[in-house]
Amino acid sequence: MGDPGGGGGGRVLCLQRVGMSAEWLLLEDRSEVTVGRGSDVTYQLLSKICPLMISRNHCVFKQNAEGQWTMMDNKSLNGVWLNKERLDPLKAYPIKEGDRIQLGVPLENKENAEYEYEVIEEDWEKIHLCLALRNDRPVVRCSRTKRKCSLEELDSPGAEGSSDSRSKVIKVSHDHEQSGKSCGRAEMAKQTAKNMDRKLAFPGPSGERTTEDDLPVSEKATVLWNKKHKGPSLSQSQNSLDMLKKTMARILKLKVKVQEKQVAVLSVKQQSHKGAQKEIVKMEEELQELQDQLFTEQVQQQQRVEQLEKNFQEKEQHLEGLEKQHGEKDLKEQLAQALQEHHILMEELSRSKKDFEAIIQAKNKELEQTKEEKEKVKAQKEEVLNQMNDVLENELQCIICSEHFIEAVTLNCAHSFCSYCIDEWMKRKVECPICRQDIESKTRSLVLDNCINKMVEKLSSEMKERREILINERRGGSLSSSGSRCDLAQMETQVRL
Repeated sequence: MGDPGGGGGGRVLCLQRVGMSAEWLLLEDRSEVTVGRGSDVTYQLLSKICPLMISRNHCVFKQNAEGQWTMMDNKSLNGVWLNKERLDPLKAYPIKEGDRIQLGVPLENKENAEYEYEVIEEDWEKIHLCLALRNDRPVVRCSRTKRKCSLEELDSPGAEGSSDSRSKVIKVSHDHEQSGKSCGRAEMAKQTAKNMDRKLAFPGPSGERTTEDDLPVSEKATVLWNKKHKGPSLSQSQNSLDMLKKTMARILKLKVKVQEKQVAVLSVKQQSHKGAQKEIVKMEEELQELQDQLFTEQVQQQQRVEQLEKNFQEKEQHLEGLEKQHGEKDLKEQLAQALQEHHILMEELSRSKKDFEAIIQAKNKELEQTKEEKEKVKAQKEEVLNQMNDVLENELQCIICSEHFIEAVTLNCAHSFCSYCIDEWMKRKVECPICRQDIESKTRSLVLDNCINKMVEKLSSEMKERREILINERRGGSLSSSGSRCDLAQMETQVRL
């Protein structure tokens, strides 16, 4: 990897991955840097812990017109954080040296996210060995033909006992190819490894077991096919699955060796001794051999997976045909059973309907009877109240003024009059206006006053006002003497009548 600035050195801006001395992301001047797990981004991040943590096009880094670097969340699923603050989607935020950038969220029981970076500015010579490979470089296709090894040859004890035969085959082909094709094959091996990582689930370095849900599509198909088929086909599928597992284990070992060799090459390159040049060349050749071997294993594994998928599809189609035939018969039986249950249910509903109609008719009769009884009771109450009102109106009126008693008094003869009326009457005669018995005593009747007050509350407003005026006139003594004589004469006439 050369200097992005085109010169012999200079300071560059990059994203240093926290806690790691590799996989740093370079921010090249006058360029747009995209990060995600897709294949069309500048830097491809493939997480083996949580593959969907990083979106296909997670975020974008680019310079504005003033040369300031900015970052933008490209509608990612798990978000982008700048200095522990989540960014709004599709909005550019400026970044500077010392900023902390987080892609995605921490998993359970972990404090930090898997991808955390710090913005630094450093000399190119110091950081170029720590930079991650860009994903936007063209892949060089190798036109030479390779000797295809079958899985039986690779599974043989000689193949596992020593890698000399495979190394010789690869070394012979390597001696006849040019340096550019060698680099292209290495890039192709890396690209194929990434593609295989999406389809094949390798066990982790710690030997963790994967569940059926964690398997890729091809292995899921194999597991489902094994579940649906028993007998000889099951044992045959199990053998194929065992061969797949063995091949994946070998691929994992090769990948570990390639990683270790890459680390060793980087460490040797960092040394400044001239005597280590031969050792570097030798290690690069060994690294190239391991990459070629890994590429061969992955190609064969891909062919095996495609063959298994094809077999699975054929068996699945055959099984669907059988299930369809049996399904039609079962469907007819289920339909007949459903019709019978429907008839039974309709009969029960009709019986229930008749019962409900009988109950409703009985309830209606009870309601009609209850309504008639209520109307009779109401009419009787109204009749009694009317009779009581008539009696009260006739019995609670003063015979002198023909008004309801005002401050009623009862004489010794048991007849009652208004206090004002009997006083005016006694100015002329000291005898009862009704029975003509001499008046010897007068007694105030509070019971009559209370009854009359309660009756007046139910009268009309005009009657109430009239009674109030009459009470005020009698209390104020507004009647003149002549008026009193006229009133007395009028009272006597009313009494006679």
